[in-house]
This record gives sequence, C-alpha cells and structure tokens, in this order.
Amino acid sequence: MAYDTIPSAEVIEKTIGAITLRNVSVHLVNTKEEALEKVKSLIPDGVEVMTGSSTTLQQIGFVDLLKSGSHPWKNVKEAIVAEKDPVKQTELRKLSVSADYFLGSVHAITENGQTVTASASGSQIPSYAFTSDTVIWVAGAQKIVPNLESAFARIHDYVYPLEDARMKSVDMGGSVIAKMFIFEREVMPNRHVHLVLVKEVLGF
Repeated sequence: MAYDTIPSAEVIEKTIGAITLRNVSVHLVNTKEEALEKVKSLIPDGVEVMTGSSTTLQQIGFVDLLKSGSHPWKNVKEAIVAEKDPVKQTELRKLSVSADYFLGSVHAITENGQTVTASASGSQIPSYAFTSDTVIWVAGAQKIVPNLESAFARIHDYVYPLEDARMKSVDMGGSVIAKMFIFEREVMPNRHVHLVLVKEVLGF
C-alpha cells in the first residue's frame, strides 16, 4: 500500500464526515501555507501554547513562528528549554501537558474517523486525551487509511523507519514505538479537538 499518496476527493470527504461525527472539528485546506493561517486563526491571543514533536508543524512553519516570538501567545516550550535546572525543567514538562492549547499531529487517520498516534515517550498523549482544553492536529491527507489494521501497518512499516532515521540523523540514537494512542471520539463537553487536514503530503 502506498502511504505517501493523497487519496481521492471522495475518500477525503468520507473521512471528514466520519471524524466530524466523533466530535472533532475538521478544517480542510489545500496547502501548508493555508494550514498555518488556519492554525493561527484557531488560537486566541494570550493563551498558553505547547507543541509535541512534529515534522508537520515544522513543515508548515508553526515551529519557526513560535521560536520567532512574533505571536500573541504564551510559548510554554520556550520556558522549558530556557530552564537549566534539570529538576525544575522536569516539573515544567509535567505541567506543560495542561497547556490551554496543545498542537501536534497524528500518524494515521482511518476512513471511519479514528486517529492513531505512536510515541516513544508518550509526552503528547495526556494532552491529546484529556489535559488540554483545546487540541489542534495538523496532518497531510496521505495519512488516511482504510481501517485500524492498516493504520498500525502504516505506523510500523512506514512511519517508524522514517522517524528512526530522522532521530539517528540528529544523533539521538534512533526511535522506538513505545506507546500507541487511539482516539475514538471526544466526550468531554468542555474540550475542543480540531484537525487541520491538508491536501499535501506532510510529515510521516
């Protein structure tokens, strides 16, 4: 199965409908530039913003935007990186999972509307599942797969080798699939989950 191909318009629309029924707001855009503008429009001034490790967020320019400081938000990750005391930095990382807005991506989206995320540390999973009031995922539409079985296959056969190679290229020793998170639906009335779905190949 080709894991780096944008599916047909019919498959995309079917998937959007299924995700929406699971209480996720879907925003379909054509390009990474449009994705960045959509993300910016979803985040109000003054809120805390935390990001998980995401090639997609880097590709759309959101990581650089946060680092630049040219935005109206509170950059939680900046405070973590700036803290040099290891004990205090660990405490800040634990607190970061409850940031107002948490941004990242997912590794597979089923046509039935589920999302699957693989992780080594699991650091993004608390925010995705519960602790952040608003979650924004940005994902290329090539991540759409028929079902959960093919989602797991995509992660093991395609995503993991690419992420492992990326980690080795930056002298991080490689990666590992240690945790998996399947998002079925949002049931908490005070939480908001957004998916910015991009009709471009982005991320792994």
